[in-house]
Amino acid sequence: MRELNIGSKEHTVIHAVDEPSFGGACHLYRVFGTKILKANLGMANALMSEIQFQYGPIKEHGVNGVHHEDLIAIVIDRLQCFQSGDYACNENKLAIDNLQLVLAQLSSRTDKRKAAGIEGTSKL
Repeated sequence: MRELNIGSKEHTVIHAVDEPSFGGACHLYRVFGTKILKANLGMANALMSEIQFQYGPIKEHGVNGVHHEDLIAIVIDRLQCFQSGDYACNENKLAIDNLQLVLAQLSSRTDKRKAAGIEGTSKL
């Protein structure tokens, strides 16, 4: 298990649970809440979420986890909701714009792999 050194660790800590495999990436992550008060036990870290990414190409392993695009779509949706309410700000707008650019780049990669007939496989 490896702790990520990306982003703030003020309220959460993220661990890559497994070892890198397909494509050199880890597939299982856990997000722990820090400083959670447990009844009469004091402060401790608590598992907040577990994220299982797709393990291996879909055509070779079937759908077995989430994709980067899924998580990015969730963040875009949340930020758009904030933008429609009291928490609207320029930073949220810029974050949405940049995340949409990320989705476009990932889609472009997928389109190229489809055109080459290798999408969903281990082929490079």
